[in-house]
Amino acid sequence: MINDALFQAANIFAMLGWLMLAVFPGWRYTRRVVLMGNIFLLAVTYAILFFSNFAIVMGGGGMALSSLSAAFQNPIVMLVGWVHYLAFDLFVGVWEVQDSRTCGISHWLVIPCLFATFMAGPVGLLLYMVLRMIYTKQLVS
Repeated sequence: MINDALFQAANIFAMLGWLMLAVFPGWRYTRRVVLMGNIFLLAVTYAILFFSNFAIVMGGGGMALSSLSAAFQNPIVMLVGWVHYLAFDLFVGVWEVQDSRTCGISHWLVIPCLFATFMAGPVGLLLYMVLRMIYTKQLVS
């Protein structure tokens, strides 16, 4: 029951961060609220879940795909992994918005990248990197 509530709360909290990035990218507090609010609290949630369930999360099966698959059959391991993805993908979204503003890329072009990052993390990051390369002729500054 508590795991389901944490799952729902983490999803809602992450979604609020994504909405702020998409709708209010220029608001001077967006980056601060999302980084120090949403991502920070997701990271704290992750740390509490991870360390309070360390033995379950770490399993003991090593890094074999079959061991990892078996571990993710446990709801607490799935919850820990999900919160991990929510926090990191949202962090990447913050970077995309900040970097696009620095590079002068229209936010309207970044919104599809944010959506893709929200839905399929690395795909959205790749999409943003391609967009950035088109605009700046370089991958990083």
